[in-house]
Amino acid sequence: MTQTTAPRVRTLVLLLLAVIGALLAGAAPASAHAALTGSDPGQGAVVDTAPTQVSLTFSEQIAVSADAVRVLDPKGKRVDKGDPANLSGTTYTVRLLSGLPDGTYTVAYQVVSADSHPVAGAFTFSIGAPSETSVSASAQASDDGLVGRLYGIGRYVSYAGFAVMAGGAAFVLACWGRGAGVRAVQRLVVSGWLALTAATLALLLLRGSYTTSGAFGDVFDLSLLGDVLQTKTGAALVSRLLLLAAAALFIAVLFGAYARPSPTTLTDGATRRQTDSGEAEEKRDLTFGLAIGGMVVAAGIAASWAMSEHASQGLQPGVAMSVDVLHLLAVAAWLGGLTALLVALYRAPADTPVDRDAVQRFSRLAFGSVVALVVTGVYQSWRQLGSWSAFTDTRYGQLLLAKIGLVAVMVAIASFSRRWTARLAEASAPAAREEEKEKQPTGAGRATGAEKGGDARAAQLARQRAAMESARQKRLRDADPNRFGLRRSVLAEAGVAVVLLAVTTVLTQTEPGRTEQEAAAATSASSPSSAPTGQGTGAVTLDMPFDTGGENGKGVVTVDLDPARVGDNDMHVYVEGPDGQAVDIPEVKVAFTLSAKDIGPLPVVPDHITTGHWSASGVQIPMTGDWKVEVTVRTSDIDQVTVSKNTKIG
Repeated sequence: MTQTTAPRVRTLVLLLLAVIGALLAGAAPASAHAALTGSDPGQGAVVDTAPTQVSLTFSEQIAVSADAVRVLDPKGKRVDKGDPANLSGTTYTVRLLSGLPDGTYTVAYQVVSADSHPVAGAFTFSIGAPSETSVSASAQASDDGLVGRLYGIGRYVSYAGFAVMAGGAAFVLACWGRGAGVRAVQRLVVSGWLALTAATLALLLLRGSYTTSGAFGDVFDLSLLGDVLQTKTGAALVSRLLLLAAAALFIAVLFGAYARPSPTTLTDGATRRQTDSGEAEEKRDLTFGLAIGGMVVAAGIAASWAMSEHASQGLQPGVAMSVDVLHLLAVAAWLGGLTALLVALYRAPADTPVDRDAVQRFSRLAFGSVVALVVTGVYQSWRQLGSWSAFTDTRYGQLLLAKIGLVAVMVAIASFSRRWTARLAEASAPAAREEEKEKQPTGAGRATGAEKGGDARAAQLARQRAAMESARQKRLRDADPNRFGLRRSVLAEAGVAVVLLAVTTVLTQTEPGRTEQEAAAATSASSPSSAPTGQGTGAVTLDMPFDTGGENGKGVVTVDLDPARVGDNDMHVYVEGPDGQAVDIPEVKVAFTLSAKDIGPLPVVPDHITTGHWSASGVQIPMTGDWKVEVTVRTSDIDQVTVSKNTKIG
């Protein structure tokens, strides 16, 4: 009864952990992906006079090139001059030509976020009044074309190669030492190394075009490659190549000295025992050395992702990078080990079958990997999403939900594999004893004697008989219903793992839910004018920097108008200093003007509520249109200034 219940309990625990923690398998981690959170002039704004520059504020620091920001006039001609400059922190500016005429201007940007992903977009603003026509600037990022698709494929292959290489080697060292001498397993691990190396080289070549033009012809541009090598991502890819050289040495030892069978010693019993003891100790030392060395190399390769992508930006980057490395190692141990087990079940020779002990050891390794994935995945998901609504309201959250379902399916299939393993263990115990009896020196001894006697023909016949016997044993083994069931269930697991890895790769290239929601909130707050005329736009929020020229005369005044419709409105005015703290000033006045209808200015004097906060209710807006909101700020008896912004009210 105990033997029946324990596996079921463990399976239930696995399922529970997978459903709770499958917030896990995002091989790559937390909140990043730069997003445009504000601009001056704002999106859709109408300004009275031509600005001297355009500023863009992003959610994180970005990398900009000479053409990262372009400003086009209504005819499509560029009116920006000079390279973009970092004004402060995450705000970047580009200067404009003087004397710009009235009309609608388009701002197009293409930058690279600190987590290595290209980000592109466009918006418009107008001088004087909107044009009847305006140029349309494509917001297509360089990752949308052929180069972007190739880069995505390269990322998938690199993740898959790492999982197969690291997980396959871990399966041999931790679960099935005899597998080091199995040719099929050797080819699997080496194929993983080759795939990861080739994908890394391809990513290094594609990177320059991927983050700039997106043109395939620029892939082999050596100047772009030189620029890539000076970036954080380029350094990470080069480091990965160097670590892969160390991984090649590790694989050579694993499938060389480690796989080499111990020589037999024909001597007296005491000497034989002493020799066997020495060989066993040497084998243990080699296994320990390979385990430590392999873990260091694998962790270093995993860190090449963590240090250059999502985990390196956002909240708690130091913790996030360490968690990401552990997460990737757990993914590799589970999925790569599963692939190695599948190959062993299908391709291992008859004289070196994967035994039940190896399958049970891998089951324990997979369980530990899932636990590690749960712990790291919960942390990553908190960092990436930030709220429960992000699960359904953002593309990242929707992909994460799909991944949760896939992991739950994998663990459910794994429960069937455990049942087949238990049945295989029960059925193979008596068969193993019979096999040991049959292995007593008969055919093998005759073959050796024939070879020593120089009878080549007899030796050849003996080898043929041995090969036929091996094939017969393999057919009998494959016909075992328990082994057949195990192979089928592991194959199903591997099939789901392929899809899971694909979803994971897409997740690493998707804007995290936390950033997407923050950007959407910022855009809706600063761009209320996008609503059609005659419809309610919701609350309007206008941020206007001011400088009265006197002491402590700099700050930002914010006007909130709710519901920003014809009729009564509530207005709140907030004043903050340069440090973002609320400050009181002697006087604040607001006026509304609708120039198109010669209405206004309509003055409003708000009441002081608390430090840095003024309010007025019943503010009357007589008709819809593009209204100019002017705020007069007085910071002393003689220092005052009037700032303004346009917004659609209706």
